Parts: sequence; C-alpha cells; structure tokens
Amino acid sequence: MTTTAVEQKKLLINNEWRDASGGKTMDVVNPATEEVCATVASATKDDVDAAVQAARAALNGPWGKMSARERGRIVSKLADRLMERADEVSRLETLHNGKPIFESRQIEIPAAAECFEYYAGWADKVMGETIPVKGNYLTYTLREPLGVVAAIVPWNFPLLLAAWKVAPALSCGNVVILKPASQTPLTAIALGEIAVEAGLPPGVLNVITGPGSSVGQAIVEHPGIDKIAFTGDTNTGKGIMKAAADTLKKITLELGGKSPNIVLPDADLEAALRGATTGIFYGKGEVCAAGSRLLVDRSIKDEFMEKLAARAKKMVAGDPLDPKTRYGALASKKQLETVERYVDVAKKEGASLVAGGGRADIGTGKGYFFQPTVFDKVTPDMTIAREEIFGPVLATIEFSDLDEAIARANDSQYGLAAAVWTRDVKKAHYVARRLQAGTVWINTYNVYDTAAPFGGYKASGFGREMSSHALEHYTQVKSVWVDLNM
Repeated sequence: MTTTAVEQKKLLINNEWRDASGGKTMDVVNPATEEVCATVASATKDDVDAAVQAARAALNGPWGKMSARERGRIVSKLADRLMERADEVSRLETLHNGKPIFESRQIEIPAAAECFEYYAGWADKVMGETIPVKGNYLTYTLREPLGVVAAIVPWNFPLLLAAWKVAPALSCGNVVILKPASQTPLTAIALGEIAVEAGLPPGVLNVITGPGSSVGQAIVEHPGIDKIAFTGDTNTGKGIMKAAADTLKKITLELGGKSPNIVLPDADLEAALRGATTGIFYGKGEVCAAGSRLLVDRSIKDEFMEKLAARAKKMVAGDPLDPKTRYGALASKKQLETVERYVDVAKKEGASLVAGGGRADIGTGKGYFFQPTVFDKVTPDMTIAREEIFGPVLATIEFSDLDEAIARANDSQYGLAAAVWTRDVKKAHYVARRLQAGTVWINTYNVYDTAAPFGGYKASGFGREMSSHALEHYTQVKSVWVDLNM
C-alpha cells in the first residue's frame, strides 16, 4: 500500500495557482495508511475576497458575454477531459477518502463526468416565456444567472458532489467558488486544473482550500457571494442559514439523513438482503442517504437477521488502491472515533450486536478501518436509531404491520431517502406516498441518475440537486413589460 507523496497544491484564483496569502498550508492524510499524501494551501479571508473579485470580473466580462451554446461546449469539454484523466483523478479520490478504487474509478468519477455532460446540454435551453397579460403589452420573462455561487462540499463524495453543484451553476451562466472539505481537497484541485485545460475563462471557477471554520465562514459571510450551495451535516447547515441571513444569500442545503429501509414480509428476501447490505455498507456507510435504519417485519426478522449478519461478516476491509477491494477505510481518524463512540453507546443502551463492532485490521496495523457492523433489537428511542452516525453501522428495528412500519420510518427529524421492499405493487406505491423523504426507492437502494432530482425533507435540507429542478436554484427570473399601445 505504498503511496507516493503528492506535491504541494495551491489555490486556484483567476486561473492562477497561488500560495495562500498567509503562507499557511495543511496536510492531507491518506486514511488507509495514516500518512500525509499531500499538502495544500490554507486560505485566508483575503484569498476568499480575491476569488470573489475574480469571479465577479468574469461574470461581468468574458463569461457573462459568452453565448449559452458556447458555455455548454466548454462544460462538455470538462466532462471529456475528466474522463481522459479518470485513472489519475480516481486515484486521488481514493487516496484522500479511503474509498475503494473500484468505487472511485467505475462509479463516482464517471458519474461526475456524466453530470457535466448532462448540464452542458441544458446551457442553451434555460429559457424565459411570454405571458398573455391584460392590456396591450408584450410581457416576457428572462431567466438569468444568480451571479457568484459558492459550492461547499463534504468529504464523502468529494468530486461527485462538487459536480452536482458546479455543473448546473456554470451551465446557467454563474461563476463559482468551490470550497472542498479540508480532509479531501485533491480532486477539487484536479477539477480546477481540468477547468483551465478545458478553456474556462479566468475567474469562472476558483478553488479555495482551507478549514471550514475560517474559510467556509468567510465565504458564507462575504457580501459579494450571491448563493451558497452546501452539502454537509445538519448543524453546519443551520449555522450557514444564520450567517447568510445578514447578506440575504440564496441557499440550498443537502444535509443529514437517517434513512429507513423497510422490508415487508412479502419481499424478495434475497434482493432485500443485497439492498440492505448495499444501503448501509456502500461507501463505508459515509453516505448521507445510507439506509442506516433497517425496519423488518417481525414475522421474518430472525431469518433475515441471521442471513444479513452472515453477509456483513464476509465483508473484509482491504487496501483501497487494490481493484479487488470493495470495502475501504473511513475517511478520517475523527470519523473512526465517532463510529466507535456510537457503537459503545448502542451496547450500553441494550442493542444486540450481531456483526462487527470493532476496528478492522488489513495486516498493516495502520488505517482507519472499521468492521461492517449490524445491531439487532434496536428500539426507536435509542441513540443509534435517531442520530446520524455516518459510518458502517446498521440499526435494526422490527415492526408488526404496515402502518407501524410507516410511522416508525417517519419518526425522525430527517427525510432524505427511504426504501421499501415488497412484491405488492399497490402496497409499494401506497408506502412511497406516505414516506416523508425526498427519494423513495422501491425494491432497490442507492440508485441515482443526473436526470432525477435528489434532496431532502425536514432536517435533511431543501432544494434539489441534479435534474432540471436544480436549474431553478441557479437562476432568477426577471419580468419585462413593453408598452405596445399606439
């Protein structure tokens, strides 16, 4: 698992690579080896201000004057160039996050490229409308860019979630300041390199690295930024809303989840077992939509849990850079400690541990690896049933009938995703309509497409990523009235 140190990376401002104005840097740690794999610039408020000025100049200059179709061509080049560099970018994603290279190379980097390709096609199709009004007037609307957009993205899907924000923002004519998580900045920097290569004019995409507590706060408070697109935990989202109120920024928030995965007694149990496993253990459980609450009908629970525990025990952590590995390292020491703490609390509160529950060793004695963990006999009031763990820990809750399943599924402050497993098509649609979640999967889990919207109910946030619905969050509507009276 030997890795070569990555050279020091700088900030991208106005298509120029710069050191942070304060001269500070921060280390990026490979979570599979606990070794420093890169150093990146640690920005200051002055750097944020410089990025805003560069972005505003691009908005009022070359980018703002460019035709929509030409913008689309450049965004399409981003997609092409990303795939040309997919091997390299995938390796960076795995180095700083700990996810298997299989996930990075075969799933997430291609999905990010697809996102740019999708929104490139929208660039010249964001249109206004004519409105039949009373009186002799020509009345029409213009759909215009918001301006300077700040995209603040988390560490679990660093490049993919950046693409979900950057692609629609650019296609709608905005300029962007991208702030990656401090743990995982390498692929955002790579995206900045690709943007320059693809021909984005200076200032259109700026990449600012540094701690969220200082750099992120400076972004949120900056009066020159028009919109914040944030993905992260709910408490941070609340803080962004409060801080952004002073400058009345537009905001979209994709926040936490505690998603229910419901297995009804008439389900295809083998398919449901695969779905339950994928739902919680893909991405090491560091997925906002992870199916972290498994709700199983009492009549089938014992059989289901026996098979699920056996599946979890067969999952073995491995070197994330090995193409055969399907289960990697947690993204940071802090996250490993968080998962350990929740497991201890679950045991103390009386949950029954049936698989995992401790650190995993891949033979190196290093790395933030944790076993796939399954708890049975979880009650709805237990901590692991209510709080987002963001790790490979499954809380299993039983129910006795359909209405109880729905009630328990909705008994959460969150509402990001949910799933139901059943062979009864009427029952499936009935449950889907009653679940309080932005995405409901029926007889599947963790399926996404750029053409389908994604976002939350309740404390899981507001606004939608992907699809045509995202365009609404990166544009504003202007009404124009022309007097035609003779």
